[in-house]
Amino acid sequence: MYAIVDIETTGGYAANNDITEVAIVLHDGEKVVRRFESLIKPERAIPYYIQVLTGITPQMVEDAPTFEELAPVIHDLLDGTIFIAHNVNFDYSFLKHHLSQAGYELTTSKLCTVRLSKKVFPGFKSYSLGRLCESLGILMENRHRAGGDADATVRLFEHLLRHDALTHIQQFIKKGAKEQSLPPHLPKEEVEKLPYTPGVYYFHDQKGKVLYVGKAKNLKYRVRSHFTHNGAGRQRQEFLRNIHSITYEGCATELMAFILESVEIKRLWPPYNNSQKRFTPAFGLYLYEDRSGYSRLAIDKMKKNLTPIYTFNLLVEGHRLVRRLIADYGLCPKLCHMQTDTTASCTGVDEGTCHGACEHRETAAAYNERVEQALEYLDQHLPTFAIVDEGNQAIEQSCILIEKGRFYGMGYLPSDCSVHDMDSLKGYLTRYPENDYIRGLVYQHVEKYPHKRVSWKGEA
Repeated sequence: MYAIVDIETTGGYAANNDITEVAIVLHDGEKVVRRFESLIKPERAIPYYIQVLTGITPQMVEDAPTFEELAPVIHDLLDGTIFIAHNVNFDYSFLKHHLSQAGYELTTSKLCTVRLSKKVFPGFKSYSLGRLCESLGILMENRHRAGGDADATVRLFEHLLRHDALTHIQQFIKKGAKEQSLPPHLPKEEVEKLPYTPGVYYFHDQKGKVLYVGKAKNLKYRVRSHFTHNGAGRQRQEFLRNIHSITYEGCATELMAFILESVEIKRLWPPYNNSQKRFTPAFGLYLYEDRSGYSRLAIDKMKKNLTPIYTFNLLVEGHRLVRRLIADYGLCPKLCHMQTDTTASCTGVDEGTCHGACEHRETAAAYNERVEQALEYLDQHLPTFAIVDEGNQAIEQSCILIEKGRFYGMGYLPSDCSVHDMDSLKGYLTRYPENDYIRGLVYQHVEKYPHKRVSWKGEA
């Protein structure tokens, strides 16, 4: 049994809007067997532009039943049917959300007449209900009302059945079929062509503008996961309605996909990406002079009006660097804020590495000279290394380069290429903009997989 459904609402997403009218037409595949239609009194106001569009005014719904009152009837009509609507995920998300709030669970199979029409009648300029019915010569009455649009969808459905739509319907609704969960304007073929490999994917709108950029360890699985639930929120509903196509860029490793995603988000500034637009490094290395004239290094959270010497995504990364400077240049753990117990004796003095600056046994001038040497070293000898991993093919290897502590770029080398020849190496790599998020990703990865790191002579 098919349930052909149309609703009118107070807005475009279920989580913060109500249903003002519902029409459900039960169809056995040959004829209509039952029809239900009712206005519904919403808890929220009906915006004026929607009143103009639908003709449904507050006065019309004043004495109508609430959705909660109609929920048992609606659930009984839909239970065990194949739920059909034009852009089915919109109607389904509203009814599922509001039935759930009333204590009922909607778990029917779905069938979208937009997607079905694209299969049976490919090549039309528009698949909106009005334009499609006009193109096919299908009568439409009482437009933008639940009953009128549901009746038009019934006629469209019957027209599709007469043009051998049954085979497509069986494919759509068979167990495990995922096509009905896809956005209405996204061709199934674009999802099917995605590989099961790492990469970056792009969701585009009707004009080709990038709406969202994502990274994946497995492109096909990750893209499919976007459409496994309808969601009742405004942003998700708008997001799904606006997706018309997908493109992708394959990467040899998940790390390369993470890096490329960050680069592309900052390049394209897609409207549905939020997190990395506001990303800033969490910690910085700062230099200041105390009241006794000693230069002091400190790792602290990023300060709005102070410029750090260096930035870190992770606190442990900063501590590791400062400990190295302490060991190599005889700096004081207390003056570098690495020994937090100021009442205890200096661990550097005890170990013979601190010259006593914390106890003023070493002059500020002598101590500050070594701090300056440490910072010069930091500037000149920040780590240079590559992460070498598998490529897209057996004849190549992937490479990510960090030069003097900064992300340089990445690319693919012939499997027999010498990674130790820096000048030749750069010729194979694409240079990308650097940011602290990317650098943090690379440092975390090389800490987890040190065997993939290739360092140059003299580099740590």
